[in-house]
Amino acid sequence: MEADPCDWQKLCFVPTKSDANVVAYRKWLKKYSGGQINWGYDFNRYLPPSPPREQLMDRYWSHVVNRSSCNAAYKGLNALEVSLQVFLVASVAIVAATKLGMISVAARNSLVVAAILCFVGSKWLSHFIYKNFRYHDYNHAF
Repeated sequence: MEADPCDWQKLCFVPTKSDANVVAYRKWLKKYSGGQINWGYDFNRYLPPSPPREQLMDRYWSHVVNRSSCNAAYKGLNALEVSLQVFLVASVAIVAATKLGMISVAARNSLVVAAILCFVGSKWLSHFIYKNFRYHDYNHAF
């Protein structure tokens, strides 16, 4: 806060292409407002409190919604998750509705194993979707 706004490149290291927006913003700020924002008379030089990490690191609204390939992958994986859940419920319903003599024990056991695998797959897929398309905490120390 105490540094000269014109020397921001000496204070911040922005080496990657993804930082191009930051560089462009700083150039725009320098061109149109002398490198700093006119806060008026009610600015006390203290920053507002930071929003929660989940809001700061949100991937869905900042990226997935705007990128068609990520949005398509997100929708496809959600459809797969729902399909696994539907197959899970259908398998359990078939096992519960049939009498012991109607289907073989091997078929019954196969449906139970398939239901368990669908449950585990659905839970794993739900975690994968949330971590990759919604929010994944980022620790700069690692």
